[in-house]
Amino acid sequence: MGRDLIPESNIQVVETVKNWEEAVRLASLPLLKSGNISDEYVDNMIDSVNKNGPYMVLSDYFALMHARPGQGVKKLGMSLLVLKHETDLRGKPVKIFLVLAATDNQSHLESLQQIMGIFMDDGSYRSILTGNRPVIVNLFDGLEK
Repeated sequence: MGRDLIPESNIQVVETVKNWEEAVRLASLPLLKSGNISDEYVDNMIDSVNKNGPYMVLSDYFALMHARPGQGVKKLGMSLLVLKHETDLRGKPVKIFLVLAATDNQSHLESLQQIMGIFMDDGSYRSILTGNRPVIVNLFDGLEK
């Protein structure tokens, strides 16, 4: 299930971005291309941070980007952007942008739990922070379908 949600094509590693808004737009690109989300969803994520502050930054260097389920979401999906150089998200340094596109309040929870298990494992988290794309892809490839 996790591998279906973050296929290799939805994992990006880049050196740097101009700002956090550009990071969110870049992180969302695979979901836009696959038709999982619309531009409205991307705008809603950015608007949410602008209105509510950096609450999506859950831990050092990690932001779980999302907006209200269903609004601009056509199909459940996730994408991942890892920056080699952090960007400032309203006062918080971020290198990892995980975009969650949920169609409702429930259907994504099991998949999100699996994926968050990777981020909560210290060794895996450090591997992701290095920005080594083959290693990152391998971490998510190991999830049960």
